[in-house]
Parts: sequence; structure tokens; C-alpha cells
Amino acid sequence: MNELLGGRIRALRSARNYTQEQMAERIGISRQKYARIENGSNSITLDILSKVAAILDVTVGDITRVLDETPEVAYRTGDTEVSSQKMFDMLDLFYANKHMYAKLQK
Repeated sequence: MNELLGGRIRALRSARNYTQEQMAERIGISRQKYARIENGSNSITLDILSKVAAILDVTVGDITRVLDETPEVAYRTGDTEVSSQKMFDMLDLFYANKHMYAKLQK
């Protein structure tokens, strides 16, 4: 999941011709941390995700949409541990987005 989000963020950043340094500075994190987010080795918090979306002039949904576009079929191969973890990660992201959406509606 982190790799998918990181790749989507990288693609959106490149489309805007921003460097990793520029993004990291505007978010308020180190370039190294930002690079780890893009390559999928660091999880992205909802706070950072919303800052990235604002900088790139997209919605959080535009970034997370990549999670819906990739079919998850690990459960069909019998690898239940991997598919279960992915499902829990997706549920965590769903509830985080739902909570953020509720806060924005107030």
C-alpha cells in the first residue's frame, strides 16, 4: 500500500515539476523522510497526506484513488497473511480519511 501511495505522489509531484526538496520544505519534513514516503518505506500520515494534496492542488481522494484501481487478489492465492494485512491497512486508511472528512465538514 505504501508503495502505491508513494508512486502516485511521485507521479503527481513530477507532473508539477516539483523536486523532493521543494516538497519536503513546504511540508516541513526532511528530504530524506519525504523520499522514504515516495519509495514506500515510510508510512504516510493523514496530516502529511493532506499537506501533499494541498501543495499539489489535488484532493486526498485523488492520491488515494490508486488504492482502488489496483486489484487485490492475494486472498485467492492462499496467502492470507499478506491479504489480511493489506485489508487492515486499507481499513485504517478508510477510517482516517472518514475522520478527516468529518472534521472538514464542521
